[in-house]
Amino acid sequence: MKIAVLSSHTPSLFWFRMDMMKGFINNGHAVLAVGSDSEKNWKQQFKAFGIDYRQLHVERNGMNPLRDYRTFLELFRFMKDEKPDKIFTYQAKTIVYGCIAAHLNGIKEIYPLVAGLGSVFRGTGVKNHVIKTIMKIEYRVAFKCCKKVFFQNNDDKEEFINLQLIRADKTAVINGSGVNLEKFTPALPPDKPAFLYIGRLIRDKGVLEYLEACRIIKKKYPQVRCMLVGPYDSNPSAVKPDELKPYLEEGIIEYYGEQSDVRPFISQCSTYVLPSYHEGTPKTVLEAMAMERSIITSDAPGCRETVLDGVNGYLVKIKDIKGIADKMEFLISTPDLNRKMGENSLRIVKNKYDVNTVNHSIMQTMGLA
Repeated sequence: MKIAVLSSHTPSLFWFRMDMMKGFINNGHAVLAVGSDSEKNWKQQFKAFGIDYRQLHVERNGMNPLRDYRTFLELFRFMKDEKPDKIFTYQAKTIVYGCIAAHLNGIKEIYPLVAGLGSVFRGTGVKNHVIKTIMKIEYRVAFKCCKKVFFQNNDDKEEFINLQLIRADKTAVINGSGVNLEKFTPALPPDKPAFLYIGRLIRDKGVLEYLEACRIIKKKYPQVRCMLVGPYDSNPSAVKPDELKPYLEEGIIEYYGEQSDVRPFISQCSTYVLPSYHEGTPKTVLEAMAMERSIITSDAPGCRETVLDGVNGYLVKIKDIKGIADKMEFLISTPDLNRKMGENSLRIVKNKYDVNTVNHSIMQTMGLA
């Protein structure tokens, strides 16, 4: 079979979906990867894994109808020319336009993944309400074209069902994107306490709450390291460089920008912190768990699935800066407990989030196993 995997963000395709695409290939199928970045930059990297890469002109966060129409036309022509047997797609625009374009070309095996609801579904205000209304209509139309729709947690699935965007019998829940336990392996923790956040620098990821909690901790424990890894973003809720600047100048944060390999940074932390407002299932948390790290994350959809409170880390309320700082301080004062929690993280991830198990569930649902 020929399987097309669509995304509006090429690095996400390469880093987060590569294990799944390799699984398709190992089962004898051909894979076409479609993303937003240039073929010049990415074609050879995908080709090294036996995957043909194509560029799609798409804006993840733009609202220009002419540009969106161009995206739809490109996807329509792609489906018409390549005639893939099955479609796997994720992220809002490639879900909506990809599903409809595939359906209009007679493709029946369409499988989108809703990897978190995004800021629009959680936001407020008149503009947000209008955008949300449009997206609900688009999702409803797109999902009518699909055979099954994957979700990464039950909260998101139930919300879409309650909004009448999809029937319950067309849904399937998987344990996130999984984590490669051969790549992410246990690493000895550092001698001194250190904290780490990895992710896009957007407000919905809780990065500002992390920064403020680090400010509290650094005043009491100047020797503790607080690290930040991740790119600036085009999202409307993106944190600007000027907002990060004071934390750098005060020596609160060590900022390392975007990294293609996060393992060296996870190795340098004793606890991983992600106070996100909502997720599908946060892959960075799973990677930190696989490297035997305790976790502090929010009691929010997607995040709460990864932590057994008090067992492998702690759940805190959304936007609770003091709650984050309190848990950071407690783990600073209890290094033995912190290490035990890291061991529990590895046990949980092995039982529930092994990428091979997750990918097998995807392939079974898609009729590829």
